[in-house]
Amino acid sequence: MIKKLIILGIVILLPFCSAKSQNSDFDLGKTLEVQSTILRLLNTQYVDTLKLDDLLTDGIRSMLSSLDPYTVFISEEEEDNIEMLTTGAYGGVGAIIRKVPSGGIMVSELYENTPAVKYGIEPGDTIIKIGDDSTFDKDVTTCSQLMRGRPGSKIPMTIIKGRGGDTITVDLERERIHVSDVAYHGFVDDTTGYILLGGFTLRGSEDVKKAYMELNKSGHLKRLVLDLRGNGGGLMSEAVDILSLFLPKGTLVVSAKGKHPESNFEYRTQKAPIDTTIPLMVMVNSASASSSEIVAGAIQDLDRGVIAGERTYGKGLVQSIRSTGYNTSLKLTTAKYYTPSGRCVQAIDYSHKSDDGSVGNFPDSLRNEFRTSSGRIVYDGGGIAPDLEVPSIQYSRPIIGLVYSDVLGEYAVEYYKHHEEIEPADRFHLTDAEYEDFVQYASAIDFDSRSMAYIEMQEVLRQAQKEGLLDENKQLKETLENALAALSESKEEFLINNKALICPLLEDEIVLKYFYTRGGAESALRTDEQLHQALKSWSVTDVLTNKN
Repeated sequence: MIKKLIILGIVILLPFCSAKSQNSDFDLGKTLEVQSTILRLLNTQYVDTLKLDDLLTDGIRSMLSSLDPYTVFISEEEEDNIEMLTTGAYGGVGAIIRKVPSGGIMVSELYENTPAVKYGIEPGDTIIKIGDDSTFDKDVTTCSQLMRGRPGSKIPMTIIKGRGGDTITVDLERERIHVSDVAYHGFVDDTTGYILLGGFTLRGSEDVKKAYMELNKSGHLKRLVLDLRGNGGGLMSEAVDILSLFLPKGTLVVSAKGKHPESNFEYRTQKAPIDTTIPLMVMVNSASASSSEIVAGAIQDLDRGVIAGERTYGKGLVQSIRSTGYNTSLKLTTAKYYTPSGRCVQAIDYSHKSDDGSVGNFPDSLRNEFRTSSGRIVYDGGGIAPDLEVPSIQYSRPIIGLVYSDVLGEYAVEYYKHHEEIEPADRFHLTDAEYEDFVQYASAIDFDSRSMAYIEMQEVLRQAQKEGLLDENKQLKETLENALAALSESKEEFLINNKALICPLLEDEIVLKYFYTRGGAESALRTDEQLHQALKSWSVTDVLTNKN
């Protein structure tokens, strides 16, 4: 009888599902027909000439913007970015450029062992011509596109040297520029190896393996730090291959579930590991996302190592790239991924938006408990919470502004122009006189040095005046004005008073110009208090045997 009821239920349900599917197909066809009619009418009857390609692209992007921020249309002009996104490689010369007031473009940074370096281009050089094109009337994006091209092809450039001011022409041969996922590797103390991983692109796991082998070859390696702070993710397959280095073959490390059956999968480690016993620490922060969270989540769930730092971003969505014809693509969210314990770390619910289009974080009350291999409690819905919570340095508003306005980078270029060489990355320091020179340089540049306290006090005074509270209360007005004056600080005073925080950041920028990314990372390690504090607190046994 029960079987009959089940069968009958299926029979009744099938026509319903079929009708629902047909209705959905009809609605889609109707919408596409309306859209096609609108485009034809615009093309034939609109009063002005239209660029239908641009109009259609804008429409597609507007449609996708109502979903999550990771589902995006990639136009034909942007197709080159796909290779960079997935492989970390592109055809070019290996120079990072910025626009300068003179109208040309200046080289601000170089990638190591690239054509730009081989042909003698340096930070501070101004490129005034790329091929037959002047750079004076072009923006950075256009100039960057002109510099890129097929590996093996040549591109002449006219350059005004930053050191000496000579004008030269070089005929650069483009190469395939590969930006290694491993930005730096070395030792942070006598026995602790360190690998800084900047992304998850094709063959990035090979970069990690090579770095580990070099560290292990020294004979001093006793424990290893994998730094994923600021790593926004990349290829899931590379995250799995990196986990394969440190976990037994065949270990389940991540799974995914989506609407379409082909979006459902399980990833297990496929390769023989290189070390399944070395103590591991994975450093993360709020900018560690996606593949970084897959690695951190698997290491935590399987009790293979310690997660240290701050809670991760919380991106538990999987993107796939699908061709849409005519050299265009769609990068779309196809599934959610789950760590070995079964938790999804997605922190934001894009499926339920408010009327204003905003989305909210999952509340703590809706998070679920999961257990690691040893029985420790972990939670879903809010990124990866570290086993060792170690706060990072909290920089003030004006220091952040100093960095984002690239005042430090601009001065570093000027410093490079006037100094042929500096001490090695791990020993370079600015003298007091050199920092004073920076103070005078930066004080003359337009950047916002106001503290948040000053801005808020400004707003209090403005609102009090607006509401007439100060008209009859001179004492209150004087008190607020005095408070504002007390919080006021000139650029020079700000730079001097915050030397202890600003000077190391400036030194890192200067080292970057001489010793590339690896040098900048090595310099930054000296004052990385979050890392050093995590190392002091690191006790694998204490953390992993502390069951909740």
